[in-house]
Amino acid sequence: MNLDFSQIVPYIPFILKGIGATLQFVSVSIIIGLFLGIILALFKIMKKPILRWFADAYTSIFRGTPLILQLWIIYFAVPQLSGYDISAFLSAVLAFGLNSAAYVSEIIRAGILAVDKGQTEAAEALGVPYKSMMANIILPQAIKNILPALMNEFITLTKESALVATIGYLDLMRRAQIVGADLYRNFEPLLIAGVIYWVMVFVLTKIGRMLERRLRKSD
Repeated sequence: MNLDFSQIVPYIPFILKGIGATLQFVSVSIIIGLFLGIILALFKIMKKPILRWFADAYTSIFRGTPLILQLWIIYFAVPQLSGYDISAFLSAVLAFGLNSAAYVSEIIRAGILAVDKGQTEAAEALGVPYKSMMANIILPQAIKNILPALMNEFITLTKESALVATIGYLDLMRRAQIVGADLYRNFEPLLIAGVIYWVMVFVLTKIGRMLERRLRKSD
């Protein structure tokens, strides 16, 4: 086998810097996706048809089109229409955050609907305002039930983050590609990138299981 990791050693610090770049935009995307996902989920269960229609249309569009297409539209097409350039980081955050919101909204909606209706009826009978009921009674119970699904979405987002290499963002994958092109050896840097992605996903999985155990103990 034509493998020589010795040539990769000087490039390892350069590749490792991609971890911070990847986690930076993924973390912001997760926050945006979670925030918008909660709003969309609430829209979907409200009695106002216009809000339900908007949330359903949003979900249909972002779940029905490829993530890389959404990323390229924001990075390449929007500047054409607006006349303003968008940085690779902002494009990545918007594309991944907006895409994640569509999936998170469905997860949260299912979690809310899974909460015993008696909780809602009791809160309404006691005169608890809708916002307070959702924030303090319904959503906390829903989050406990859907935490595994949410963690799975965040793990998927972390793996799919490699797509930002296509717009030149210096994430982990892009740096591995640069090293491969510089050395004319692609297997070694891509293998290193793959191991790093696996470690990140492994750590996220462990964190998710730890949170699940803590939530069970708090019941």
